[in-house]
Amino acid sequence: MTDVPPPELPGCPRDDEGPVFNEPWEAKAFALTLGLYERGLFTWPEWADALSREIAAAQAGGDADLGDTYYRHWLRALESLVARKGAASADELARCGRAWEEAAHRTPHGSPIEL
Repeated sequence: MTDVPPPELPGCPRDDEGPVFNEPWEAKAFALTLGLYERGLFTWPEWADALSREIAAAQAGGDADLGDTYYRHWLRALESLVARKGAASADELARCGRAWEEAAHRTPHGSPIEL
């Protein structure tokens, strides 16, 4: 690809070693996004636009923008791009989201979630 992602993502929680993740799912969403980008599903400008739109919509809806919701915006941006590009339908994404929530509720704390 010709449009290489920038070394730092605006608003991305970071420390001296790189992105910081509060939960394992955040790291997985980050890695999935980079993997889909590397496979050519979307360009980096498309990704930046999708993420910016999600953050702006959340802020317009009252998100205090304290950094604790950043990866929720990230995930919504990824889901919207995946659906828009036809890699999965919105219904498929919603079904997977429900399956994940159900699996999370039945999984003992500290155990890996299995679908």
